[in-house]
Amino acid sequence: MHPTDTPRLAWALTGSGHYLRECLELVEARADVDLFLSRAAAEVLAMYGFDLKRLRERITCYRDTTASAPPVARFYQGCYSRLVVAPTTSNTVAKMVCGISDTLVTNIYAQAGKCRVPSIIFACDTAPAMETEAPGGQVMVYPRTIDLENVERLRGFAFTRVVDSFAALVAALADGEP
Repeated sequence: MHPTDTPRLAWALTGSGHYLRECLELVEARADVDLFLSRAAAEVLAMYGFDLKRLRERITCYRDTTASAPPVARFYQGCYSRLVVAPTTSNTVAKMVCGISDTLVTNIYAQAGKCRVPSIIFACDTAPAMETEAPGGQVMVYPRTIDLENVERLRGFAFTRVVDSFAALVAALADGEP
């Protein structure tokens, strides 16, 4: 990256369909986004009818295909002003809370924190009962107590803003604050 370049937005997808369509619409509406896909995200995109090849033609995409996750170096190079992980599964939230960085998404979250790059996390499991989109349509889900507790723990992390609705995600992106 050259010093005159404007830092981009790093956007990570996990294996959730919760507001996935809407999140991808936000991604595609921006010209300053690089997309990071967990292995589960690549699978879920296909389950929800998204063509990954077509998406990669329009947006720079990094996939979780290596053990060392080389794209994390982009955070050390100052390429990103913020990280957005949206939507974020309870599995990814749990790993973030425990400091586990064994996937591309959890690794870039860890590196963003180490580089003091603010993160916005749109957690999927934020209420005791929720309606969400599954591949076959809308379903009710009932997050476990541990999932709800992990979201609350994550709220206390430095350089991390947890949002619990799509409207809150849109607002967080608009206000430019972490």
